[in-house]
Amino acid sequence: MRSVKICLVGFGNVGQALARLIERKREAIEQQRQICLKITAIATRTHGYCMKYDGVDLSSALSKIHENRSLNELNDSPVPCSTLELISRCDADVLLENTPVDYFSGQPAIDHIATAIRAGMHAITANKGAVLHGYQQLSAIAEEKGKRFLFESAVMDGAPIFSLFRQVLPTIELHGFEGILNSCTNLLLERMEMGDGFDQAVEYARSIGITETDPSGDIDGWDAAIKVAILVNVLMKFPIKLDDVERRGIREIELEEIRKLQTEGRRWKLICRAWRDANSVKASVAPEIVTPQSPFFSVNGTSSSIIFKTDCLPGLGILESNPGPETTAYGLLADILSIYAKNND
Repeated sequence: MRSVKICLVGFGNVGQALARLIERKREAIEQQRQICLKITAIATRTHGYCMKYDGVDLSSALSKIHENRSLNELNDSPVPCSTLELISRCDADVLLENTPVDYFSGQPAIDHIATAIRAGMHAITANKGAVLHGYQQLSAIAEEKGKRFLFESAVMDGAPIFSLFRQVLPTIELHGFEGILNSCTNLLLERMEMGDGFDQAVEYARSIGITETDPSGDIDGWDAAIKVAILVNVLMKFPIKLDDVERRGIREIELEEIRKLQTEGRRWKLICRAWRDANSVKASVAPEIVTPQSPFFSVNGTSSSIIFKTDCLPGLGILESNPGPETTAYGLLADILSIYAKNND
């Protein structure tokens, strides 16, 4: 059985969900894949660092976080002084990078990932900023080092978008897509339909943990726009920047307007689009009024949905219902298992 050592950078909701998922799936992974997954290093922003070469006791690590205590207490070697030091010293096989997103630079996640790949690790992330701003650079470093750089959870949590095109749809040409890619704004609009004021809806979303660290990233369309830009860069193979996505969020939508639309059987949705235009690709994020005839009318709560327009499959859709940290964690786990599938390194 092959042992795979994991360095986990970021141990918030997603990182903790991943630790629990690995424990829950351990027997199935070992029996079906002949792989033993060991988290041997954890770096956090507020709870310290730990490295144990024979594997961190995940129950103890989760308890430390729950008790608001430091992971430093779990070390069996000198405590690292920084995340980059931990990555360089941990001798892991895979880095899982889950630090908070920076929409405009992708840092420090890009440096974390680059350091890991140069140290001989595969790298997996759910960090959208790192994928958009570092995709070309990190892919090149990974190719040079013979490693993989994967990011299934960067868009639509654990739904198989990138692996779908990479593994299942050979030679297909993607002409464009449309969808709801920010589950937070979808919930906010629904809560306002239920009578919440805007601030009250935001507070509810924050209380259940689905807003970005800064809720304005959701409200003003940055989260949706960066996902659109990633899909265009990776799947449509056209280089665009975040500023190239025409962006308008939901901040200006009034409660009275939502109520009026309800009486007419219509509703607001924040719709993401990209389409080929001559020799370029155009992209946008903006609120749109939809009717029951729209495929997005009944996408409720924290659900998200996307429809791809391709040369062979003109309307291929994916619907993800009410995702959370567990679904993002599954996307990370799926990437690990993809790397260590048969015939792969």
